[in-house]
Amino acid sequence: MSNSELFTSSIAKKYVMALTGLFLISFLVIHCTINALIFVNDSGETFNAAAHFMSHNIVVRILEVGLFFGLVLHMVQSLILTVANKKARPVQYAVVPGNSSSKWYSRSMGILGSLLLLFLVVHMANFWVPTKQAVFAGEEHNTFEAMKVVFAEWYFVLIYMVGVGSLAYHLMHGFQSAFQTLGINHKKYTPMIKAIGFWFSILVPAIFAAMPIAMHLGLIK
Repeated sequence: MSNSELFTSSIAKKYVMALTGLFLISFLVIHCTINALIFVNDSGETFNAAAHFMSHNIVVRILEVGLFFGLVLHMVQSLILTVANKKARPVQYAVVPGNSSSKWYSRSMGILGSLLLLFLVVHMANFWVPTKQAVFAGEEHNTFEAMKVVFAEWYFVLIYMVGVGSLAYHLMHGFQSAFQTLGINHKKYTPMIKAIGFWFSILVPAIFAAMPIAMHLGLIK
């Protein structure tokens, strides 16, 4: 494979999708852990301390740049593969034997990805942008109070439910398929990867969903 084909071939695009997908999954673990701190229910003191560290630590901020580019690259490659699907019927991430019996969400990654993108725009507009504005202005940003204001509105809670629901189904397919694309497909390890992927796809979105619901209902103060 030539150097140009290394970055433009269908196989290369799937490798990029898999690697960036796993990178984004690692970010979900960190983000979910930070968010779960609101359930300490201490008026946001613990959560705000963690959020302050994440927004001011230089290492985290450098990694955040990598996260941003990884997200953009993942979306671009997803769009390219989705368009290619219309022409040559390749399958995102990896081809699974017996694809005719594949789950609907495996065949709907483009739609789920689009819903996730819309969710991310809303999320970043409400939280990420104000936080960065405060950092650059040298001001403190009370993310916990901002969350209480946002999630007091039912429509924002609904948007988050759609977003985390899309995330759950996106992970259902993407988690295992990413490993398969990278060649990690063995009768000894694949069942374990499937199990981890399934529970990860349930637990992480569930924690994300519990946060706005709890705040909207006044369970977190």
